[in-house]
Amino acid sequence: MADWDSGVDELRTTNVMSGIKPTEAVLTGTWVLQGGRVVGDEVCHRIQALVKSYLVKLRTDASGWDVLYRDPADGRLWELTYPEGSLQGGGPPQLRHVSHDEANRKYGVG
Repeated sequence: MADWDSGVDELRTTNVMSGIKPTEAVLTGTWVLQGGRVVGDEVCHRIQALVKSYLVKLRTDASGWDVLYRDPADGRLWELTYPEGSLQGGGPPQLRHVSHDEANRKYGVG
């Protein structure tokens, strides 16, 4: 399993404080080999920091893997998923802007 959570503390005071830019719609992390270990890249760390310290958790889907968040600055809805789910630990994370209709269909909110 990759260590995509290490390095989050340094990002809490930088990328997280600025939130998510209005022009951003998808943040997709990648696993990289570093020092003989598979670790999350900077985007993985940013996603983890955003969900831990900035975004507001609204709901988790029935599988327990996908999570819906709200950006407190602009109200946009964001979904945390693991699109490479066949990889150990679900693969690297992805944070994607979703419409209110999408959120309502999948999570019953919007």
